[in-house]
Amino acid sequence: MLRLTWRNLLARKVRLMMSTLAIVLGIGFLSGVMTFSTGLNATFDNIVEGSTSDAMVRPEGDLQAANAGVSTTQFVTPADVDNLAALPEVEAAVGSVDGIGSFLLGKDDKLVGGQGAPTLAFNYAPVDNMQGDEILVLTEGRWPEKPGEVTLDTSSAERGAYEVGDTVTMIVPTAEPKRDFTLVGTADFNGGGTAGATLVLLDTEEAQEIFLDGEDAFTSVALTGAEGVSQTELADAARAVAPAGFTAVTGDKVVKETQDQIGQFLDVISIFLTTFAVIAIVVGAFIIFNTFSILVSQRVRESALLRALGASKKQVTRSVLVEAFLMALVGSTLGLLLGLGLSRLLAGLFRSFGLDIAGDVLTLTPFTIVAGYVVGVVVTMVAAFVPARRAAKVAPVAAMRDDLEVQEKSMGLRLVLGGVAMVIGTALAVLGLMGAPGTDAIWIGAGAVIWVITTAVLAPVVGHPVLVACRAVFGRLFGTPGLLAGENALRNPRRTGATASALMIGLAVVSAVGVLASSLSATNDKVVDDEFKSDFLVQMPTFQGFPAQFGDQMEAVDGVALVSRQQGTPVTVEVDGKPDQTFLSGVDQGFLDIYDLAMIDGNDQMSGHQAILNEGRADDLGARPGDTIDVAFPGGETIALEVVGVSEETPTTSGITVPLSVLRDAGVKRSDSSLSIMVEDGADRGAVKQDLEDVVKDLPILAVQDKEEFKELISGQVNQLLYVIYGLLALAVVIAVIGIVNTLGLSVLERTREIGLLRAVGLSRRKLRWMITLESVAIALLGAVLGMVVGLVIGVVLRESLKDDLTELALPLNGLGVFFVVAVIFGVLAAIVPAIRASRMKVLDAIATE
Repeated sequence: MLRLTWRNLLARKVRLMMSTLAIVLGIGFLSGVMTFSTGLNATFDNIVEGSTSDAMVRPEGDLQAANAGVSTTQFVTPADVDNLAALPEVEAAVGSVDGIGSFLLGKDDKLVGGQGAPTLAFNYAPVDNMQGDEILVLTEGRWPEKPGEVTLDTSSAERGAYEVGDTVTMIVPTAEPKRDFTLVGTADFNGGGTAGATLVLLDTEEAQEIFLDGEDAFTSVALTGAEGVSQTELADAARAVAPAGFTAVTGDKVVKETQDQIGQFLDVISIFLTTFAVIAIVVGAFIIFNTFSILVSQRVRESALLRALGASKKQVTRSVLVEAFLMALVGSTLGLLLGLGLSRLLAGLFRSFGLDIAGDVLTLTPFTIVAGYVVGVVVTMVAAFVPARRAAKVAPVAAMRDDLEVQEKSMGLRLVLGGVAMVIGTALAVLGLMGAPGTDAIWIGAGAVIWVITTAVLAPVVGHPVLVACRAVFGRLFGTPGLLAGENALRNPRRTGATASALMIGLAVVSAVGVLASSLSATNDKVVDDEFKSDFLVQMPTFQGFPAQFGDQMEAVDGVALVSRQQGTPVTVEVDGKPDQTFLSGVDQGFLDIYDLAMIDGNDQMSGHQAILNEGRADDLGARPGDTIDVAFPGGETIALEVVGVSEETPTTSGITVPLSVLRDAGVKRSDSSLSIMVEDGADRGAVKQDLEDVVKDLPILAVQDKEEFKELISGQVNQLLYVIYGLLALAVVIAVIGIVNTLGLSVLERTREIGLLRAVGLSRRKLRWMITLESVAIALLGAVLGMVVGLVIGVVLRESLKDDLTELALPLNGLGVFFVVAVIFGVLAAIVPAIRASRMKVLDAIATE
């Protein structure tokens, strides 16, 4: 039996290749995602571990200013550094200036890195990491030795089109923000690159002048332990002499904190990509099942003869499963190799968003290889099991019959079970909408998965009206070839439904995502219409802080009546006895003159250490007007704030709103997150906008936007994410199209005699090609219709569960029209090879085929 199985495989090389292609693509996507995720984690781990010293002296508190992206007024003096260096446990103590608010411009005068990773600016000073190696490694040139010199990381120099010796332009938080430097070298972290961040190394004196207002001080101190001194002993000794407001922590703690912070971001990316990998594998499983069903149907006489010659049911079943196993091994092997290339494509995609992954860490790990083979083999074997059992049940006497075919079971049981599953899925979704215990999305997601799978199983039944409609339309438009195509699609509804189901799954996800994206865009448009009260808004495209002097200059522009400042920062509060990081906005009095906060309780009049909470944050804290809350700011300062009011939630401010003076008292250095500008009555808005843009014309970090431009910015960001999702889902759709090609190709082989008879009675080659093509289009349309209907239902239900955030429901009607047209195009493309093969058959040979 094993020799026979091997012979069958080798005798049908084209069929083998087409059948394994779905496995190759599915495992390729899975292994590619796993390789990319592993490389992503390895890149950040190498950087974090390679850039951390044995211990560090830094401001007290869990929320660090550098990680929060804000500057503070807390400094370490050179005398403090000397005191630390004098400790017997310390081999070296190096003061560091962590610069916040700088940006690198390329030769094209555009921001290097775009909207991706931040700019990390430091003074250069040689420091060893925990492994005893230098934290920074020079790759070309030299280190900065005097003001006016700069060393960049290799990637940023390339992205900015700079070479050693060139003049580099930067935006820095000084009175004259645009400053030129001479590039004297390039360097990288010892553990690898910078993962897309821009690394800028300056002379210590110039770094202090730019970021510390010229004060001879540092923001932190890196410590290297003496020989034989542990990290804990080093940190304990340093803590005893650390200046007030500062503490010492071990390098291991710094690494863990950083990895935990980055890990949340990396986990989101990993889950995001893995979801699409699972979709691709599920789609591939449907194709594998369909392929083996057709193969079994075509070899039913062979199976019956084997049974007649004495083969047992188990042997016949085992023969089909061994064939599936061998296909799975071949497909999984090729898929793993494909995944290695796909991981590099994913790295290139994320590089365009500012996340740079080191190429040398994108390798197949043993776990990825084992997982690829396990998933490939298990999915293929499970998909082939039902057809294998069906082959084994062919009676030996059936080998003698001329009209031999596999008897299909009634659809009644499938319909009943499918109906029950639909009810269960609907019940789960309803429980999610009604607020069942746990996360609503999990309940609805479980119901959605049941809907999709059940629709795929019931496709032969629920899709019957679609196929009947296709037959009628095709017959009217294309005559006999159209009617024959419709009949062929209806002849074996199980096969047609299974083939269409692969495409249905992909388009269901696309449609559901389209509903959420359209609703998000509609919600954003309504929010902007309702909340955008100022005439102009000035902010960075990346929503980071920028120097406050731009607001001062804009106040002097003719026609400007009011410039309101807003500065945001992460803070920590205590919720249910545990620290919880949230966002706080500092505002001036002009902000409350422009924006009307809908107050639920108390009032919006703040002064001193007072705050307004939005409804959600007030509920989290259990706070009402008159209560006091403790807020920990970056740098370790904690301030008790009196709550004066509770407002409705609004995107114009944060969970906690305070006067700007509170941030100053907390030691947060002054900057602006956004400027809201009102124009004087009667002023020429166009002229005022032009004058405002002239203030920042040489600074690509700032944009002056009116309401419509702000809408376009938000919509552009939503669309950018949507295109990425569609791009990832495209692989699942491609796998589905390959399934249609496979099904049609095998179907043509199965109907060889029929095709010969059609040609013999006068059907031309052109009409035969039309028949095959229209049959393919009917399958694609069935998948498109079922997918879009199920996807719309899922999208609407998910939007309903998120109605507090997605207040507007919008259906992507234009997108659905595009999907429908694309489905027709895919159907035509999928039919090209099978149609050509069918039209080239010799009539007499085809008629003589058994």
